[in-house]
Amino acid sequence: MGAAPRSVLAGLIGNGIQASRTPPMHEHEGDAQGLRLLYQKIDLEKLGLGADALPELLTAAERMGFSGLNITHPCKQAVLAHLDELSPDAAALGAVNTVVLRDGKRIGHNTDWWGFAEAFRRGLPDVALTRVVQLGAGGAGAAVAHALLTLGVEDLVLNDIDPARAAGVAASLCARFGAGRARACTDLAAEVAAADGLVHCTPTGMDKYPGLPLPAEYLHPGLFVAEIVYFPLETALLREARRIGCRTLDGGGMAVFQAVEAFRLITGLTPDPERMLRHFAELGRTA
Repeated sequence: MGAAPRSVLAGLIGNGIQASRTPPMHEHEGDAQGLRLLYQKIDLEKLGLGADALPELLTAAERMGFSGLNITHPCKQAVLAHLDELSPDAAALGAVNTVVLRDGKRIGHNTDWWGFAEAFRRGLPDVALTRVVQLGAGGAGAAVAHALLTLGVEDLVLNDIDPARAAGVAASLCARFGAGRARACTDLAAEVAAADGLVHCTPTGMDKYPGLPLPAEYLHPGLFVAEIVYFPLETALLREARRIGCRTLDGGGMAVFQAVEAFRLITGLTPDPERMLRHFAELGRTA
């Protein structure tokens, strides 16, 4: 008889995550690697909890033998106060989407930025990057902004419902990438009109938060439009952008590639990105 497969327990903490494709992506890749991986959804909405329950949930995960957790909206920044260590990327970004539980320590990582960058390289490899407007400067937004400057955006304009948050992220980016590389938005209509691209990093467009994140008339055919929402894969923003002739990038690639790196961190195994992309597409056809 062969040895029993190694087993790993992992999970996702977030709000309204019942439709997330992250659990089946991880479990399918585990099966392909001969790993018995059980991935649990810890849905704050379903449990009637808020982000203030993070200490209790992290302790429970440790006691139950979880190897790691993915963290999503609205906990990517709130979780920082409850970790023992941060990877350099997570510390620089001030946001965590993956927590590795190992040797009695909680170690925070950020795989969102690499996930977005890899999806962007593949999906929009030759677009102009002189000026890009980004909507949203929260946990995911901070990671995407880092990715955009890494990709070569010269002037990144951050727009957020909280102007102080946008200014803070911009200042942090300038400290890392150089003065003038990022700034807070003061006139969204004018900035979008002059931009090469628009990147959307808020929950608007998800089934729970339908609609457009900005007035449709701000869009113009000269823009590329990139989305991080992936459920639904075609948001109202992407639909409108495609209607007027914009080049677009949906949120599926980021969802897969952040999971690729999170899988490696949590299990210690090297995943197959192409296999995970194919499985993500299959999940979409059966959703």
